[in-house]
Parts: sequence; structure tokens; C-alpha cells
Amino acid sequence: MSGFLALEDGTIFRGETVAADGFAVGEAVFTTAMTGYQEIVTDPSFAEQLICFTATMVGNYGVAEGRSESSRPHARAVLMREARGPGWTDWLHERGIVALSGIDTRSLVLRLREAGALRGVVVAGEGSVEQAVEVARAHAPMAGRTLAPAVSTARPYVYSDAGRARVAVVDYGCKRSILRRLAGAGAAVTVFPHDVTADELRRFDGVLLSNGPGDPAPLVDEIAVVRELIGSVPILGICLGHQLLAIAAEHTTYKLPFGHRGANHPVVDRTSGRVLVTSQNHGFAVTPSEAREATHVSLYDGTVEGLDFPLEHARSVQFHPEAGPGPHDAWPIIETWVEEVAYAEAA
Repeated sequence: MSGFLALEDGTIFRGETVAADGFAVGEAVFTTAMTGYQEIVTDPSFAEQLICFTATMVGNYGVAEGRSESSRPHARAVLMREARGPGWTDWLHERGIVALSGIDTRSLVLRLREAGALRGVVVAGEGSVEQAVEVARAHAPMAGRTLAPAVSTARPYVYSDAGRARVAVVDYGCKRSILRRLAGAGAAVTVFPHDVTADELRRFDGVLLSNGPGDPAPLVDEIAVVRELIGSVPILGICLGHQLLAIAAEHTTYKLPFGHRGANHPVVDRTSGRVLVTSQNHGFAVTPSEAREATHVSLYDGTVEGLDFPLEHARSVQFHPEAGPGPHDAWPIIETWVEEVAYAEAA
């Protein structure tokens, strides 16, 4: 059965439906990752987005429950040049995800690079192109959207109850691989909803601010909690958590034209001069800065990729150090932080 993607600017891309029937509305974005398609679709940071994979073939090595980054897909739709393997397309179909194969992904990516991320509608089956374009134009833009509350846990839960350091994770859309890396590093991990109070978090040895979707600036209450925490408990922010720490520390954020999404993003550590190849997924970024606390910088566009406030024991990275499924250049960041938190508590 045929289908199509209609963008808000009137551009149409046609393909064949390979998963669920129906339609999906969201922001059309692309990822350059060659692997990790299941992890990407289940990453809460992709909430309300239509994902175009630049990899020529998607689905080659199948699916496995242990690879999912959350309990369900969060991407609204999947757009591919060639879907490979019934395991992948059956998995999408069973979860109600609209997906198209045969899309001219090269042209689509060029369009998104030229115009920036665009609102769109993916239709699996017959439908009116004109109506789809109108629906896309009426959809709320990502700037100004507060999506973290919709993907956060509803109540606290214990992920691992034994470890050298007691770590609280604020769930703005946390990936499972972050929790696995924390537990593997020796942390006892408790996960809290996005609206947890600073008083609750201060009871722990350290606080990790997780990744998540949407615009960080409207999360006023969450930023206020982070501002209260700075200096009172060790903090590590990842992705959206990095942006919230940045705003709490008087930096600013803005919407990137088409985002950083992929597993090949070079970031330079200003202290060591080392370049890390990193996994990234974000549409907003911290404004370029020469401030001393800006420790990591994107080699693509100069955006702030890391902050460190040593006197307040607070730091953050825009990229994903847990890097499920890879690359692993930044793996030591979580382990080192847990070691420091455990040492400080023991001392």
C-alpha cells in the first residue's frame, strides 16, 4: 500500500507503507546513525517526531527487547529508503507505528538541512495531500513545547537498591541505558518524576538530570529546582538535563535549525584537547560561549556541549555518554562521576 509524507512547505515524498495503517503528525527530523534504529524509536527524546534514517537500509539485524530505551516507541513515524527484515517492520506494526519505505531520504534530508526541521504528516494509505499539508501547518511547532511531563515516570521507583553511592535520577524522558550505566558503575539508583522537589533530591549523594524531549526554556519549575540544587548536592546533567543546568546557571538556549541527531558528532574537550566522537539527539542547544565553565564544544557549530562548575560539584554534557548502542568514547563520564560521588560520601 502506498503512502506519503507531506511537509508544511508543501513538499511531498512518496513511499510504501510497511507497518501500521493511519497517519502521524509531528516534526520531521533526520538521524545519521548507522545502527540503533530500535533504540532511536524508543528514545523518549524523539517524542512527537517523524524520524528519517539516512542509513540506506534499516532493520538489517532485527529487534530484541533488551535494546529498547523505554517501554514503548516515542517517535510518531519512521521514514526509510529501504526497510529490511520482517522482524523490524512487524515490530513497528505491532506497536502502531506508521512507517514508510522507498522514501527518497537523500532529498528529504537535503530539504530539512536547507529549511530546518519542518512539521509534517505521514499518511500510510490513501489520503488528501492538500489536507495533510494543512494539518502539518496547524500542528504546534516544537519551540515552546513542554514535552517532558508527558514522558516522565508518574511516580518514583527504585531501579537498583545496592551500590557505593545513592543517586537520584530526575526523569525528563530518561533512557534505560543511562540507568544501566549508573547501576553498572556501582550506584544505587532511584528514579523520580520531572516535578520532584529539591528537598527530596538533597537526600541523595548525587543527582542525575536526564535527557528528554522538547524545549528546555518553558520548563520553569524544573529549572527552579535545578537552581536550588546547585551547590548543595553533586549534579550530572545529560542532554535536556545539560540544558536545564545551563539555564539555571545563566546561560541561554535556542532551537537548532535541524538538530544534532546521530552517532558521529565530534566534540572537543577544551581541557585536554581530545576530540570525542559522540552520540547525540537534540533539537535545542546551549548558546556558544567562551565562559570558563564551558568545557566541551561542538566541532560542527560551536554550541556548548559540556559545562563544569567545580566549586558547586555540578557538570553536564549535551551528548549521550551512555551511548546506546555507541560510540563509546564518552563512556567513562558516568563511571567517573559515580566514583567521585561515592568518594565524597565516604570522606
